[in-house]
Amino acid sequence: MAMIKVGINGYGTIGRRVADAVRKQKDMELVGVTAAHPHYKYALAREKGIPLYALDMKSLEAFNGAGYGLKGTLNDLLQRVDVVVDGAPEDSGPANKALYQSAGVKAIFQGGEDHELTGTSFVAQCNFEAAKGKGMVRVVSCNTTGLCRTLGAVDGGVGISKARAVLARRATDPDDVKKGPIDAVVLDPTTVPSHHGPDVQTVLQGIPVVTMAFKVPTTHMHLHSLILSLKKQASRDDVVKALQSAPRITLVDGKSGFKSTANIMDWAREKGRDRNDVYEASVWKDSVTVVDGEAYMFLGVHQEAIVVPENVDAIRALSGGYTREESMKMTDDSLGIAHR
Repeated sequence: MAMIKVGINGYGTIGRRVADAVRKQKDMELVGVTAAHPHYKYALAREKGIPLYALDMKSLEAFNGAGYGLKGTLNDLLQRVDVVVDGAPEDSGPANKALYQSAGVKAIFQGGEDHELTGTSFVAQCNFEAAKGKGMVRVVSCNTTGLCRTLGAVDGGVGISKARAVLARRATDPDDVKKGPIDAVVLDPTTVPSHHGPDVQTVLQGIPVVTMAFKVPTTHMHLHSLILSLKKQASRDDVVKALQSAPRITLVDGKSGFKSTANIMDWAREKGRDRNDVYEASVWKDSVTVVDGEAYMFLGVHQEAIVVPENVDAIRALSGGYTREESMKMTDDSLGIAHR
């Protein structure tokens, strides 16, 4: 099978990680990434041997003045790829979609864009087949990805009639010093439900979901508190078994030292993961409880990393040449995720 030629438009939190993940795939070639203006992250990309393309002619002039050897502009990159992963700032999707369509390039957007932009929202283990051969898909947000994996696993194992989730969201990413809160818990939004439940239903249409969310002064992970009404009588062990059998979910335990999200990040660091990334949805096994037909649990989501394998699988889904199992195994093996 021919190599899939991939370009990445946007080299921020997600774009950088997807670029490195694509370079680890035996069936993909990273043709290049776009660069906005001279910055240390682009200098580091150049050191890695990643080809850089300017966003436009103005950006190209700025890079030329700084001594960078760029390969051209975004328009040049689009002429050389099969698929572009859009990691541009949210709300730029509609304009970029028109650009990609004009170039005849397949595209993958991120969760900051609306579902309607592509009509297909993607979580590999839940609906890989729905994206096969499509021209464009949207990989859902970090929180929606974590919820879809976890709810999908429990629903497949014992059935869910209704799901409720309260999300304690990180305030911003670790390298972002411009955002808060610093000393506050911020309702985000103040209304109920938050957007996360409807977003889950773009992937898992059969599960009613209500979500609430607030931001806390931390940068490393989100923490979800889940309450799941079960369709049939089930024990705690039944729910744990459903979670254990699902891909891209890891079970951690307070008795083993996992008392916080910081411990999960430290686990990834000690495993030698790139950037300490946690690609899995992390469920505290000892939090899983079933009371009166409802399952309770805590779920940790590393917002910087959890969608990285989804983007890689979305590339293969658009190519149309792989099954879900084939793609997920290739991705997981390359990223060091235990595949089940």
